[in-house]
Amino acid sequence: MSRTEEHVEGAGPFTTRLTWRLLDGGTAVWESRPARKRGLLTVRAAGEQEGRSRRADRVSVGRLRRLNALAAGAFTVGGALFALGAGIAQFGPADATGAWVYFAGGLFFTTGGYASLLQAINAPRRDSRAGALSAQRWTWWSYEPQRIDWLSTFLLFVGTLVFGINLLNSLLQGLSVHQVNRLIWAPDMVGCILFLISGHLALAEVCHGRLGVRPRDLGWWIVAINQLGSVLFLVSALAAFTHPSTGSVVNIVVANWGTLTGAACFFVGGVVQFFERP
Repeated sequence: MSRTEEHVEGAGPFTTRLTWRLLDGGTAVWESRPARKRGLLTVRAAGEQEGRSRRADRVSVGRLRRLNALAAGAFTVGGALFALGAGIAQFGPADATGAWVYFAGGLFFTTGGYASLLQAINAPRRDSRAGALSAQRWTWWSYEPQRIDWLSTFLLFVGTLVFGINLLNSLLQGLSVHQVNRLIWAPDMVGCILFLISGHLALAEVCHGRLGVRPRDLGWWIVAINQLGSVLFLVSALAAFTHPSTGSVVNIVVANWGTLTGAACFFVGGVVQFFERP
């Protein structure tokens, strides 16, 4: 059974919502985030005023639930460890304990980033003929930069890898000021920027290109909380720059508190994400 595309919405070159008419007179609405997070498609029969949600097949639903639980749990633990590391840096002893806590948190962030990317890669795809979502063959990698969800989660994952370089280098001893800025501070800045771009794309996805406040949308809250965390991480990174002439950090208190509050945002976002599932 064929269909006719009726209306396309999105952000720039990306499609985030597509409405088409079915041959039986009804309509189907596909939205990027609900489809990949909850496995849902909205279908409205001919003559009906309100649509009803149509769930993806059982295979897709099982995948989405497992990947969502993995991503949510990883970001929850990672956020908690980052907050703990910042607390140790601010109030604890001046030793390497905080750096190791940060490193452990970074491993969880990377796990959450890859799980999020896998969720986008293996999200059920729309079957326009049947007006349904169906599972695709499982894969560990794809290259789909034309999809806003893939691009957002890919940049998030790369950002966690760059943060990993920053955290690994922070364990090194005896670095000069220039080495600290090049090996630790620079990757930190790059990771923060990638997180911000990823979060902006996620907001554009959930808002269909028109950024705004959507208090009734759980997905919007998750993205907004995480984006606030990314902003706070950037503030922390800017404050952590070491002056080459004096060898002192711009503002260590702002750096520590920026990391702590940013990590708290990702912790809350991870907890809330447990509820955004099929």
